[in-house]
Amino acid sequence: MAKFAELFRSLDPETQADAKAQPQEPSGEQERFTLLLVDDEPGVLRALQRIFMDENYHILIASDAHRALELLSANQVHLIVSDHRMPGLTGAELLRQVKERWPRIIRIMLTGYADVQSIMGAVNEGAVFKFITKPWNDEDLRLTVSLGLQQYVLIRENRRLRELTRSQQEKLKSAAPLLTENRGILGTVLEKAGLVDRAEFQRAQRELAPDEFIIEALERLAIVKETKVARALQHHLSLEFVDLKEIPVARDVARFLPRDLCLKNRLLPLRLEDNRLTLAMADPSDFYKCDNIALMTGLKVQPVVALSSDIARRLNDVWQEGAELSDVFGDIPDIEPMDEVDIIIEEDDVDINVQELLDSSEIPPIIRIVNAIISEAVRYRASDIHIEPKTRCSIVRYRIDGILHSKIKIPADLHPATVSRVKIMARLDIAERRKPQDGRITVRAGTRLVDIRVSTMPTISGEKLVMRVLDKNAAILNLEDLGLLPAARDQLRRVIRKPQGIFVATGPTGSGKTTLLYSVLKEMMQSTKNFETIEDPVEYFLEEANQVFVHERIGVSFASILRSTMRQDPDVILVGEIRDLETADVAFKAALTGHMVLTTLHTNNAIASITRLIDLGIKPYLIASALEGIVAQRLVRRICPHCRVAEDPDPEALELLRIPAAHLAGRNMRGRGCARCNNTGYAGRVGIYEIFTMNEDFRHFICENYKEGELLEMARGGGMRLLIDDGIEKVHQGATTLEELLRVVGPQIRHERTCSHCERRIEARFAFCPYCGHFRQEICVRCRLPQESDWLVCAFCGEKRAGSAAGASLETLKPRSLS
Repeated sequence: MAKFAELFRSLDPETQADAKAQPQEPSGEQERFTLLLVDDEPGVLRALQRIFMDENYHILIASDAHRALELLSANQVHLIVSDHRMPGLTGAELLRQVKERWPRIIRIMLTGYADVQSIMGAVNEGAVFKFITKPWNDEDLRLTVSLGLQQYVLIRENRRLRELTRSQQEKLKSAAPLLTENRGILGTVLEKAGLVDRAEFQRAQRELAPDEFIIEALERLAIVKETKVARALQHHLSLEFVDLKEIPVARDVARFLPRDLCLKNRLLPLRLEDNRLTLAMADPSDFYKCDNIALMTGLKVQPVVALSSDIARRLNDVWQEGAELSDVFGDIPDIEPMDEVDIIIEEDDVDINVQELLDSSEIPPIIRIVNAIISEAVRYRASDIHIEPKTRCSIVRYRIDGILHSKIKIPADLHPATVSRVKIMARLDIAERRKPQDGRITVRAGTRLVDIRVSTMPTISGEKLVMRVLDKNAAILNLEDLGLLPAARDQLRRVIRKPQGIFVATGPTGSGKTTLLYSVLKEMMQSTKNFETIEDPVEYFLEEANQVFVHERIGVSFASILRSTMRQDPDVILVGEIRDLETADVAFKAALTGHMVLTTLHTNNAIASITRLIDLGIKPYLIASALEGIVAQRLVRRICPHCRVAEDPDPEALELLRIPAAHLAGRNMRGRGCARCNNTGYAGRVGIYEIFTMNEDFRHFICENYKEGELLEMARGGGMRLLIDDGIEKVHQGATTLEELLRVVGPQIRHERTCSHCERRIEARFAFCPYCGHFRQEICVRCRLPQESDWLVCAFCGEKRAGSAAGASLETLKPRSLS
């Protein structure tokens, strides 16, 4: 077990200064955190002391509540662990008095009795952060105390933030006149973007209403919409855009700058971290204003773009009429229960390494390790995090663009504590290490809200963790941005224009099925229709749709929600996944009753989805009647545009993919690797697609005598492109590489032979080579049955072999044998 207390060897200078000001509190260059253990049983006190013997804590003990109060009066105590059932004052009564007299002390209750009412009463009153039952687990108790001390540090930082905010408010009020002058280049930016001309901009300046911002005037006068202004500023200044409707803003941070200044200039403080102030601005082109705010506050200002109307709305929410400065801090509690503290991950500089992350603050190492792992995953835009226990260390791997990369190594002795920390965040059972568990975490990384699905799996080396990272603020792409070829895009649009039916996206996990369905949903979006989505979890936020998440633990399944959705008068229903017969049956019946249903399956190709549905138990006639289209897809890495070069194709890859060498002559590209793509040669991903659309012939075939292979041949005969065909076209266009296509779709195994004349690969069933016209020598010309190489005549019909040297003798022998 790691020594959590090693990072609490000394308090920060501010706390030491406070300690010097109070004679009763000892101060020193290396003050330690002080724990007070209270229990009327000497054996329990000795056991508690033994648990923390190796930690760098100053331990005080008391056998009853009165002795504990005496010690609290004479010493500075940071955390108290008290038994509940004691003579005289109970633990709950003691901790209530501690809360009243020393509210900054972290309070933990230890109990071996099921006195639920008194314990929960103390918890509800805020007198107890956490209660632990006897017998306890030593490792869990150590971790709980460590988390409690982290809470103490956070409370102290919160108080420092209050004092800093108070002083900055006073400074800024006196310096407000310097910040009201507008020196921005908004007009120039909009002119360059072609959104306004000089005369229109000057007209908007002249007709400004009282307390109106220039961007709002431009929209009121129907010159340009504020969303287009925001996009122009974002593009011209290369700044991040934030949607204030989607991100939470702490009230104390939002009130960091004076209200009048923020309203007049449409500013909203979003985040205050160390020496950096993240500031949402409607017009971030006013660099002088940013510099003046930085000069007045002593902070580095990081501007981001936001809509002017959103800023005004949020300012009105956080500032109330007549609010005094003292009210700014009234709604910020000093302490919150540890179980309810949400993890907030702040984005770090791109050049900072993991060790700097771990050494950056006086927070327990396990918490900083987990925070570093998650923040690095968000920075790399990883889709999955793997924490794998090994013999000597634990390896953290990130799946970036579909490939796992090893990024961090954790000492082996820290692995159990790391797993416990993630379990606490995901509200899993930290004592259960023998069974797999699933949970969920929601974190905020910078301005992005990220949902993490956690899965644990016991292995022989310890518990393995896999975390799936879902960015809730990710933008929904248009169909044009998915990599669909024009013909495939038109084919897909014809399918989704139908008023009813079922449309299936299929592929393995992480192949972009949900992204495709949301792009389709965006394409179908109309204000005259009712859109419902059922997902586990909800991966994208779409304001125009009614989104519902599945909660299997309480009996809220796909099928039950889908039945209820049918009574909500839907036009279009998105079902996250068809997992069982019950969900599939309801979905297909919904499609037959006039609804358009979008859903996903896990199969290897489009036609295999029909086989999968039949295997689930859906009747073929239901599939034939309701199904309108299937899209199978994969994601391949896109060649980095900054280091792309031409090269000759790899002959081995061509052979494995069954691609003629002449097909890619001079058109094969690869990425050399550069700083922008992390020396991988790839940046981002693009989809390859296989689209199957239903017609009357296919419906009849599925109802009568369905065979997957025959339907595939029929579809290919009608022009359907397979995944490999679309992938080859992407290689031909220079979007991806042969190696990447081979990695995703694999070698193409076909029943083929080599033509003995031109040496090209052709299908084994062909009697004539389609390239040179040469006839296959291994079969009979008349009956098309195979022959052995040394046969002179066909053993089945008596026909002599073409080109045989024994033809003359055969002619003479044949009549004699007949006679």
